[in-house]
Amino acid sequence: MSTTHSAASARGRGGAARNERSHKRFLTKLTVISTLGGLLFGYDTGVISGALLYMKDELNLSAVGEATVVSSLLFPGAAVGALLGGRLSDALGRKRTLLVCAGLFLVGALGCAMAPNVEIMVLARIVLGLGVGAAAVTCPLYLAEMAPVERRGRMVTINELMIVTGQMLAFSINALLDHLIEDPTVWRYMLAIASVPAVLLMLGMLVLPDSPRWYASKGRLAETRSTLELSRSESDAAVEYASISLHAARDRNSKVSGAVHYLRDYPWMRRILWIGCGLAIVQQATGINTVNYYAPTILEQSGLGVSASLVATIAVGVTSVVMTILGIILLGYVNRRTMLLTGFIGVASSQAALSLVFLLPSSTGRSYIILAAMMVFVAFVQCFIGTCVWLLLSEIFPMAIRGFAMGIAVFVLWTTNALISFVFPILNSVLGSTGTFGLFVLVNLVSVYFVYRFVPETKGRSLEELEDRLGAGRPDASAAGSTAAFAAH
Repeated sequence: MSTTHSAASARGRGGAARNERSHKRFLTKLTVISTLGGLLFGYDTGVISGALLYMKDELNLSAVGEATVVSSLLFPGAAVGALLGGRLSDALGRKRTLLVCAGLFLVGALGCAMAPNVEIMVLARIVLGLGVGAAAVTCPLYLAEMAPVERRGRMVTINELMIVTGQMLAFSINALLDHLIEDPTVWRYMLAIASVPAVLLMLGMLVLPDSPRWYASKGRLAETRSTLELSRSESDAAVEYASISLHAARDRNSKVSGAVHYLRDYPWMRRILWIGCGLAIVQQATGINTVNYYAPTILEQSGLGVSASLVATIAVGVTSVVMTILGIILLGYVNRRTMLLTGFIGVASSQAALSLVFLLPSSTGRSYIILAAMMVFVAFVQCFIGTCVWLLLSEIFPMAIRGFAMGIAVFVLWTTNALISFVFPILNSVLGSTGTFGLFVLVNLVSVYFVYRFVPETKGRSLEELEDRLGAGRPDASAAGSTAAFAAH
């Protein structure tokens, strides 16, 4: 009798272990495939830094033309893509929206690589930007909605790791191709390589399901349950299914219809949207993309040659990847608000140091000190801010407006990115590097206050619990009070 019982128990434990391994394999496959969108996001935004050094001669780019080529991917490209991506992810689903993104990445990459003139280049960069913007909305949403609560932080931030990995790959491939291909058209090869992960994303997404929360929002509850069971134990899937189906039914039965109407009738939702937009602004106001887009140009102007600048920029990319990995690890132990406050204080301090370094006499040593200061600045952004902001944006919005609100926030993010990227070379020529980075110091001190005063803590809570805690279902809730109380806990 006891032998039979022991054998049954062993079989039960063995079955549970097999199921757990199956769940982990599914989540790993899902994360790797869907975050190819993040990899493309990073590569396509980073590759232009090296391509510009050659492209500007062949396409006869003026300073304004150079700024237009860089910023057209961001605005109107990524900004409009974010708005469309939010709408599409609600209407078509997260999966099919990522398939659309893959198509845009492919067409845009090939268009950039073959562009015969500035006009076609700008048009292709806008198409590429549409994919970048839509993927920036959809990838974090998809991961956040697919992940078990205990793995959500790390799964979503893998997308940020893929973004910075894409940027590092861009910097490395730029330097490698510059060494291997002694041809002024080498920039075309740099841009064409982005078509490879675009094809992989397209093929990979065909085998994945959509998000269980999107299925529930459309009344497809059987698919909600079956998708949850791919990555949860039967008991965990049942508990989460009950919560998701309850929230989805409430939203479907609500007298309010459509995200715009929810925002009009529910003050707390408007406040969360404003907080999301604020997070988008302060992330870009760090000035991180001045390094991502202009690092080789800054280093070349400081005295390094073109090839040396491209190689030195790889150090920035490696710093981004290493510090993002550290940030992902820290997220398992440290609250989101603490991460953000540490990051902005560190960014302001490192930018103050960077602004002073530019006052040193011109020399090769000064160029490498500038590089070191940029690496410290990038380290604080990627470890503490980059990982947290995308995660918070995927967490804080309620289901009824999630795709739409994420699209608005990311639209604001890309618009801010484009504005800073366009204005940076102009500010740099007027104020000098010391004045420009000094200005960023002041901006980042304002960001410290914003995070301390307004940003809620989300660690350790399911998306449905977050929605309830922030005031879901209470149109008369005090938005200021609920958010402040939530942040305090």
